[in-house]
Amino acid sequence: MTIPKYNEIMLPLLKLHADKKSHSTQESYNYIYDYFKLSENEKKEMLLSGKQTLINNRVGWAKTYLTKASLLEKTDKAYSRITNKGLDVLEESPKEINRQYLLKKSPELKNFLKQVKKDKIKVKPDTKTTPIEDLENSYRVIRENLANDLLNIVKKSSPEFFENLVIDLLLKMGYGGSRKDAAEALGKIGDEGVDGIIKEDKLGLDTIYIQAKKWEGPVPRPEIQKFVGALEGQKAKKGIFITTSYFSKPALDYKTKINTKIVMIDGEALVDYMIDNDIGVSLETSYKIKKIDSDYFNI
Repeated sequence: MTIPKYNEIMLPLLKLHADKKSHSTQESYNYIYDYFKLSENEKKEMLLSGKQTLINNRVGWAKTYLTKASLLEKTDKAYSRITNKGLDVLEESPKEINRQYLLKKSPELKNFLKQVKKDKIKVKPDTKTTPIEDLENSYRVIRENLANDLLNIVKKSSPEFFENLVIDLLLKMGYGGSRKDAAEALGKIGDEGVDGIIKEDKLGLDTIYIQAKKWEGPVPRPEIQKFVGALEGQKAKKGIFITTSYFSKPALDYKTKINTKIVMIDGEALVDYMIDNDIGVSLETSYKIKKIDSDYFNI
């Protein structure tokens, strides 16, 4: 079973309220889970933001549309019940309730959509995704394009620039102590598969050995074996292998069979870390999505 679109949720959600009782938001979630026979993985699938599950977001928007169309009404904080207009709609036994259907029934919804448009939230006439999903999907496309462009630039950079990039990134992530310490450590060893060392924290309680490699094609298993051997030679317990390329399957399999703790960062992961930590990128614009603070209004 695929996760239902928010318009597919509207009719079942209205039917839940047909008993004229108040139902909580959590009851609505559980009812939709059971109605569509969702698996545990489907229930847990998150929005890109990681702050809410996809299905709960869609249930929330379905309830929003039903409420704005005056088919449901809030009775208490996180509780709602059906209205007379909602009961009339159920009497008609519609096969589906969607935005177009609601617009014909409710001038209140038209006013809500005008406000949505005023707030510059793009809602397509026949969309099956919520405004938040549309926003996150647009963000995903922009981020993927940025990541691709960023990786291409990193691949074309000089080895010295790449080493400095790695220093900047690790420092921004909280490693390395001072930049002076990190700069002195990285790129100075160059011995048996190790490029340098960096402090794990500002106090220098432990050190991490680093291999930073610009690479074409998959990084083979022997390169990882060489790195692990170098760590053992230094009696080191931790290592990071960073590449602009990707790791071969034998290399990834080898990592699972050793006791040495190493982190393998490929090109895609590298640029993701760069974007998340503002390395090589700058903020173009930002948007804040706000909602009613029900605690403030005690609703």
